[in-house]
Amino acid sequence: MEKQKPPQNGPWRGTFTDGKLESEGQYKDGEKSGDWTYYFRNGQVKAKGAYQDGQFTGLWQWWGENGQLRQQGSFVDNQQDGLWKRWFDNGQLWDEGEYAAGKKVGPWKTYSKQGELTKEKTYKAD
Repeated sequence: MEKQKPPQNGPWRGTFTDGKLESEGQYKDGEKSGDWTYYFRNGQVKAKGAYQDGQFTGLWQWWGENGQLRQQGSFVDNQQDGLWKRWFDNGQLWDEGEYAAGKKVGPWKTYSKQGELTKEKTYKAD
C-alpha cells in the first residue's frame, strides 16, 4: 500500500498500515494548522493540540493507551512555555513546573508514584 500524501490545504485523516485512524487535522499551505488529534492503534486518543504554520502552539495534552492523562503543557513559538505537568500511569502527579522559551524556570517539584514530594529544584532564568 502506498503511503498517503497530505494535501496542501484542507482536512487530513492519517491511518496506520492496518487502516485504523492515526491522526486527524488540517493543512494550510502545506503545513499542519489548527487543532490536531493523534490516536493509538486501540482507538484511544494519544495527543491533542494545535499547530500554527506547522509548529506547536497553545495547550497540548498526551494520554496513555489506558486513557490516563500523562502530560500537559503549552507551547509558544514551538517552545514549551508556562506550567507543565506529567503524571504516572496510576494517575499520580509525577512532576510540575514552569517553562519559559523551552527552558525550565523557577521551582519544579517531583513526586513519587505514591504522591510524596521527593525533589524540589529551582531553575534560574537565563
